[in-house]
Amino acid sequence: MRSGGADTGRRRPAAAARARRRRRGGGYLVFLLPGILASTVVILIPLVMTIGISFTRWPGIGDPEWIGLDNYTRLLEDELFWKSFRNIAAIIVAMAVVPTLIGLVLAAVLFDYVGKTFGPRTANVFRSGFYLPQVIPVAVTGIVWGWILHPDYGALNRILGGLSINWLGDERYALYSVMGVLVWVQIGYPLVMFMAGLQRVDPQLYEAADLDGASWWQRFRHITVHMLRPEFYVVLVTTTIAALKVFGPIFVLTNGGPANATLVPSYFAWRNFFERANVGYGSAISVVLTVLIVVLAFVFLKLQTKGEDAR
Repeated sequence: MRSGGADTGRRRPAAAARARRRRRGGGYLVFLLPGILASTVVILIPLVMTIGISFTRWPGIGDPEWIGLDNYTRLLEDELFWKSFRNIAAIIVAMAVVPTLIGLVLAAVLFDYVGKTFGPRTANVFRSGFYLPQVIPVAVTGIVWGWILHPDYGALNRILGGLSINWLGDERYALYSVMGVLVWVQIGYPLVMFMAGLQRVDPQLYEAADLDGASWWQRFRHITVHMLRPEFYVVLVTTTIAALKVFGPIFVLTNGGPANATLVPSYFAWRNFFERANVGYGSAISVVLTVLIVVLAFVFLKLQTKGEDAR
């Protein structure tokens, strides 16, 4: 009988603890509810509607006509669709790969050299300057770069010796010009992320490397790059997703032209939605792009988890 009483006594605190956790969970739900409702209205409901419309033929007014998988079959045969995805591969290089590499080197230089030589305030000024393009409105960026790249009075042609290259109007140069603008816009984001990550690196690691006679490049390779792996994953996944859904710079700079040289999936979907009144087909493009973004995000998160487990 004593044993049963002891078991009962042990169960009571455990049951009370579970009850307290349930009460706390209910309290947290109150704070989560506005975000859940907003996400449902802004994200979930439009996503479900877009998926449904992608199986229809609909000009935007009247009743949609159910056509099943015809829009997706059409995508497989649409050369513009595949061209937009070839272009987006170049945009990913410009918005994710190149800025990440440049931002990493600049962050290491500002943190490990400029900050130690000229003081942290000087490094912060440079960091703010590199990040400035991130906060400039896309329309302003497009106007300024339109002036710089103008074939008649643009600054770039003047600097290059009075050339008259139409950087945004010639299909041979348009995509590379847009890529250059996007690199300029994106550098500040990985730079800020990597400098924030360097704040948590133990300074004794660098001091020990200095005592062992390590050069700056050796410290960069074996300490900086190794310690910033978590930031690498965050930067790459966010910039890759931003590249996949890029719209504003394309809309402002080239409208997908010339001759679809800078066409990307998001702008292709917008064109079908609003210019061609082919909402069903535009929805199918959007659904494919959404699935691709979700799959890539899942892959990045898996790789990050494996990397953290290995560490």
